[in-house]
Amino acid sequence: MKIKDMKNWGMVLLGNTIYALAIVVFILPSSLIMGGTTGIGLTLGHYLNVPLHTFVMIFNVLMFLVGALALGKKFALTTLISTFYYPVILGAFQNIPVLSDITTDRMLSTICGGLMIGFGIGIVIRAGASTGGMDIPPLVLNKYFGIPVSVLMYAFDFAILLMQMMFSDKEQIIYGILLVLVYTMVLDKILLIGTTKTQVSIVSEKYNELNAQIQEKLDRGTTLFHVQTGYLKNEQKMIMTVVSNRELVRLNRLVQETDPEAFMVIGHVNEVKGKGFSSQKEYKDEVTANEGKETQGYTGNGGQNR
Repeated sequence: MKIKDMKNWGMVLLGNTIYALAIVVFILPSSLIMGGTTGIGLTLGHYLNVPLHTFVMIFNVLMFLVGALALGKKFALTTLISTFYYPVILGAFQNIPVLSDITTDRMLSTICGGLMIGFGIGIVIRAGASTGGMDIPPLVLNKYFGIPVSVLMYAFDFAILLMQMMFSDKEQIIYGILLVLVYTMVLDKILLIGTTKTQVSIVSEKYNELNAQIQEKLDRGTTLFHVQTGYLKNEQKMIMTVVSNRELVRLNRLVQETDPEAFMVIGHVNEVKGKGFSSQKEYKDEVTANEGKETQGYTGNGGQNR
């Protein structure tokens, strides 16, 4: 077994544990409503008095079988751990009375529960797995009918919330909607952690000097674009580079020291693929040893050419 696989499995277990803990500590004691498989379980629990962890186990297994048949064995393997582990750990936590006595403040439960649910699901998805359950129907419908997954997930969540609204008071409904918004926003942030970078475009007459300094002092690749200034119609080069958020301060200082009149455009990008970001970068001494010729900087960075 590879260390990477063990790490991913550990992340899936951790994510599901945090998710289950949030349900037991904050959602159930405060009678909050929510979407997903847990939301359906809360609805059936109200009308039929079905234990939540029992329903989640049965539903997850059914959806696991549907996913395996419709989406293939590879997909089934990514949902296997969540399908069986989540309801088990949920039931275990429900048997610990102290966990349900932490707070009954609905606002506190909504915020803390939303943070933990978003964080837990985010960890599972970052590990390349799925939480199973209601994640599967949108994927199946998308495969056969081409309906966008995001649209289907929002539609299902709204329908599940609507079912719970039938027996919830106005305050519960408001907190339920707020809960969904909180864990959705947290989930988005978790998925972007470590992938966001800063793209910088620099227009300067001293582009040759800046280009060399960025490669040598920041150890970042650059791309040169041929541009023409709008007013004076001067022909020159524009530098484009991608740096981490921490390196932006150093880059700004370097540009100001070299050319205080330089024009910089700074923008954040969600993800960068290429050497130095998604794959190991190649340093100039390594290139020299392999190719037997002199180079400056490494041969690529974020898909950029020098």
